Order: sequence, then C-alpha cells, then structure tokens
Amino acid sequence: MAKKIGVTMEVGNDGVAVITISNPPVNSLASPIISGLKEKFRDANQRNDVKAIVLTGNNGRFSGGFDINVFQHVHKTGDLSLMPEVSVELVCNLMEDSRKPLVAAVEGLALGGGLELAMACHARVAAPKAQLGLPELTLGVIPGFGGTQRLPRLVGLAKATDMILLSKSISSEEGQKLGLIDALVPPGDVLSTSRKWALDIADGRKPFLRSLHRTDKIGSLSEARAILKNSRQLAKKIAPNMPQHHACIEVIEEGIVHGGYSGVLKEAEVFKQLVLSDTAKGLVHVFFAQRATSKVPNVTDVGLKPRPIKKVAVIGGGLMGSGIATALLLSNIRVVLKEINSEYLMKGIKSVEANIKGLVSRGKLTQDKAGKALSLFKGVLDYTEFKDVDMVIEAVIENIQLKQNIFKEIEKVCSPHCILASNTSTIDLDVIGEKTNSKDRIVGAHFFSPAHLMTLLEIVRSKNTSAQVILDLMAVGKAIKKVPVVVGNCIGFAVNRTFFPYTQAAHMLANLGVDLFRIDSVITSFGLPLGPFQLGDLAGHGIGLAVGPIYAKVYGDRMFRSPMTELLLKSGRNGKINGKGYYIYEKGSKPKPDPSVLSIVEESRKLTNIMPGGKPISVSDKEIVEMILFPVVNEACRVLDEGVVIRASDLDIASVLGMSFPSYRGGIVFWADTVGPKYIYERLKRLSETYGSFFKPSRYLEERAINGMLLSESKSSRSRL
Repeated sequence: MAKKIGVTMEVGNDGVAVITISNPPVNSLASPIISGLKEKFRDANQRNDVKAIVLTGNNGRFSGGFDINVFQHVHKTGDLSLMPEVSVELVCNLMEDSRKPLVAAVEGLALGGGLELAMACHARVAAPKAQLGLPELTLGVIPGFGGTQRLPRLVGLAKATDMILLSKSISSEEGQKLGLIDALVPPGDVLSTSRKWALDIADGRKPFLRSLHRTDKIGSLSEARAILKNSRQLAKKIAPNMPQHHACIEVIEEGIVHGGYSGVLKEAEVFKQLVLSDTAKGLVHVFFAQRATSKVPNVTDVGLKPRPIKKVAVIGGGLMGSGIATALLLSNIRVVLKEINSEYLMKGIKSVEANIKGLVSRGKLTQDKAGKALSLFKGVLDYTEFKDVDMVIEAVIENIQLKQNIFKEIEKVCSPHCILASNTSTIDLDVIGEKTNSKDRIVGAHFFSPAHLMTLLEIVRSKNTSAQVILDLMAVGKAIKKVPVVVGNCIGFAVNRTFFPYTQAAHMLANLGVDLFRIDSVITSFGLPLGPFQLGDLAGHGIGLAVGPIYAKVYGDRMFRSPMTELLLKSGRNGKINGKGYYIYEKGSKPKPDPSVLSIVEESRKLTNIMPGGKPISVSDKEIVEMILFPVVNEACRVLDEGVVIRASDLDIASVLGMSFPSYRGGIVFWADTVGPKYIYERLKRLSETYGSFFKPSRYLEERAINGMLLSESKSSRSRL
C-alpha cells in the first residue's frame, strides 16, 4: 500500500481546525507538504466556522524537519528556486500573524523545521519524552524557518545558542521547564488539550503570544552581547573550519539588535547562501553516504532476513577484544570472552568493566543499564560455552598461524549456523580460513579502536562468504550502533589500505627536512583530529613496525621506507603507551612536542639521504596538505578501480568514521572531486618526477583526469562484491 503523503484539515463541532502533516516515517517537510500547509492555513483563516487551529503530525510524530532530499537536488543543479518559501510566507504571515489562535500538538519529535513550525504557534502542548531540537548546523546550514529568532525568545539566549551551535536536542520535560513547551500531558490527551488551549486563547482565557514579538527572555543588549561573545569562542573551538556556526551567531545578533522580523529576513538570506556552500555539500553528502551503506547488491535485495544473534563469543581480551565485548554487551547481547590463561582473562574482564564504568562516570550510561550489561558477560578459558553461540569474533594478535588454528578449532565446537568472524586488519581472510571446511561462514568484522566508541564496522567479504552471513553481520552492526560498510578482501581492506600512504608521506616530508611538528599542525588545521605523527604515537610505533612488512609485500612498488620508526623504538619511544614518542605524555596535561626527538629525526634524514643537495625543502602549508593527502586519494582510486567498495560514497563514510577525515569535506573521494581529479593528477605527476614512484598517479586517476570525469563517477559498477 502506498504511503499517504499530504496535509489534511478537519474542522470539529467545537470550531477547531486540526491540520495534520502526513509524510512517513517522520513527517518531513517536503515541498508538497509546505504547499499543503500554506493552502490549509489560508483556508482555516478564511473560514467562518473555524475559531482556532491545531497543528499536529500523523502517527505520533509532529515533524522531523525539512526534507533533506531537497538539499541534494539543489546541490546537483545549483538551483535555489527548488527551495520553497517558508520563513516569511508560511511561518510569519500565515501562522504566527494569524488572527486565529494556533496551538502545536507535539508528540514523538519536533526537530529542525518541525520545531520551527511549533515555535511559530501561539502555544505548544506536548507528550512526555518528545524530542525537540534544531540540528541544522550538522548539515552545514542554519535554521531557516525562523528558529534562530524564536528559540532565544522562548528559552533564553544562552540556552538557545547552546542548543543550536551544538545541535543538542532536549526532551519535552526539559522544554517545559525552559518555557518552550506550555503543557505536558499524556499522549492520549495531547490533541484534546491542544484544542481546548486554542479555544481558551480565542476566548481570552489564555494569552495570545507571538514568539517573535517577545523580549522578556533576551535580557539587556550588553548581557546578550556577552553571551554571544562566549558563543563565538565556542564556535571557534568546535568548528574552526565551518562557516555555519559563526553565520548563525551573526543572524541571532541581527534579531537582538534590530528586532525579530529583521532577524528572520537575515536568516532566510544566510540560509540560502549556506545551502550552496562546500561545507553543506560535504555534510549532506556524508548524510546520504551513511544511508546508502545499508544497500548491498545481492545481499539486501534478494529476500533474505537477518537471523537473530543473541550470544557471541569473543576470543582475545586485549584492547580490541574487550572493546568489541563492551559494544555487544551495551546492546543486550550475551558475551563469552575467551582467553588463554587466567591472568589474561582477568585483564580482559577488568578492561570490559572499566569501559562500562567509564561510560557511567561520564554520564553516558545509567548504573542500572551498566549492571544489566555486565550480567550478560562471562569469561572462559576453553570452548565449552561455544556450542550454542550464534557468532564468534576472533580478536587476537596478527599472527596467521594462530588465527588459522583458532578457526580450525572453533569450526569443530560451534554449531553449523554459527558465524565465524575475524577482527583482522591486515591478513587475507582466505588465508585465515584455509584450514576450515566452512569458508562460506567466515567473514571479517573489522572494528576500529576503541571498539565500543568508534562507529565504523568494516564487514569484509571473501569470495566464499555467503550473503546470509553478510546480512546477519550488518544487522549486528546496526544493533550495536555501528555503521556497517561491506568491503572486499584485500590487505588493509578499505580504510587502512586507503590511508597507509598518510603516515608514509609524512615520513617522506620529515626526511626531506620539513619540521614534523609543523606537519601535524598543518594537517590538524585542515581538519583531521590528529596529525600523522600524533596518530603514530597514539597507536603505538610497534604496530607500525609490525604491519609495515605486510603492506610492503603487496604494495611495495609505491611505499616509502623510513628508518624513523625503528630508531624511535630503539630509543625506548613507543608513543602514548609508554609516555614518550614524538610527543611527551604526562598525566593531566596535553601532549607536548618533545624537542629531544629531533636528534632521531636528524639520524633518519642522514640514513635516507633524500634532501635535494642535502638541504631541507621549502614547502607551503598547502603543499604539505597535498603531499600527504594526494597519495591517500591515489590509493583510494586503486580501491575504487579494484571494486573493493560497492560505491565511492562507501569509501567516503568509511574515511570519515574510520580515520576521522573531516565530515564537512565530504569524505576522501568527495573532497578529491571538489579539488579536481585533473589538478590532483598533475600535482602527483610532478611530485613523482621529483621524488619517485611513491607519488606515481594510478591508472584510475589518470583515466579520470584525462577524460574529465569525477572519481566518484561510475561508467558501470566495478564492485566485485
């Protein structure tokens, strides 16, 4: 049955017109809905039998906000006329300035444009636990239907700027305390109470309040400017490279200084400017890229249903294994943690307990939920408990023989339907499952550390993995609040393979004489949370040294070999793990650059001997970004060319969630398309002529540059999944 989309109006015997938004699942404000609202409000205002109006949403949800699909169409066409006129024509003229009182009946959620419509009403009645917020800044824009003006007038300037800048939603209970909600009633009473409230306003028993005209919660101009000064500092801290936060503060200030209506006009103007900004394009792309990961050809479209996964065994209680166990427990999945001896098992159990207690202490988890999670947890030293598990996740050290032996053993003790997953980050799945007879149920479940906090889950499919197993693991990923991205089987899979040149390029630059602390600073200014040397310190340099030969065996034609990591380890520097690497790590203080490491860098420079004429090269910040990130783009091109991912946007979301590539740049491929494949190709070609094969452009990049095609553009599906 087709979904019913539209706006209806019913006029009761009491003279109240109930206008209902219907656009499942969240009653988003698509263009037909906006048109329908204009029509119904005009009708209600003109009819003599209508005394008051109630606005509500169908199926227990008020509205999830403006239809984001419209942004996508605008970005593809550049046509701003696709954006409907809402702020003045609908919200101000037809709603707020209506002669007939209007009450919002809010259930479920009122987010973005949904909350903005509710704030234009003359009162708001809500059910408990309704979600209220203005999350527009997460998409690179500002509230566009008057939210920057009405929210400060309803909840106060400090709270409003906090909610908008941080895209923080609140409950209807908190909304009532703040003055955003006028009455909180049981779900079954929301509509009847709203009708009565609207009639009470019409009959003069309750005040007829227009939010935009209120000033009682704004305070004096000097107080407002002090709050906005703090807001600007917050914006600088949380979004140094994004325009929407500062633009939002300017718009709020316009309304405070020159009046609410002036602020509304300024808001509408700035909103349209921001819709076409690179930031909005990047963030909207990431939003849709994440959605697209749930569609996997020949897996999600062949009528299969995921099987229930109620009990999981995790082998290995180290940093990764304990994190995976924590993530499962937090989603009420029973976990059996296996280790090789009592000492390691106790360490693993304590790590899981510490993870959960840490969430409680940070207010992310209640004590009751923590207790429930830990009640589902059991540590073991043998495979007895494995007979009834639905899935095993192996998370031991990267040792081929050890992993092969584990899979050979668990195949014997687990049921035939049990999924056999490995958390390997570097070893070929076919090699891991070589000694088993159950190759169709062997799959990669590559989590990112810390596994209970990082949201990406790479699901690695070998040539034998069944569609059912992939679907089951996708369902588990979603259940434990991860974003599952299905990738092909190769060394490094999608994320680690794409980003292996990141650290190597940084080492090359350092060996060419560029200050390593400057490199980190430039890359963090670009938007990554950690520069390459900071990242090496965080991961531990022993890992880099161990993984290097595995990558060299397969990708040796395009690797830069630097002795710097080995020299660091020889001098007792393993990064954050032991308190010293390129930076010094002291408890209670931020990492500080360690000047004494420069002697190690100098030794590395002498050994590599690649500085032209023995002198450091001179490079701009822009050149540093290009020399470090263009090789990453180049490897991303190979990943696309080999069909390791289903679509380019999968690599974008994986780069954002797995490597913290700035989301406002849209992911690694989207960013590269923004810069231009031709420019990247020409820069890499010149760099390869000067510095060798590390920078040599890939076939895919060359083909795209010559033919004037985007990297994300697909002639036909290359995916081998």
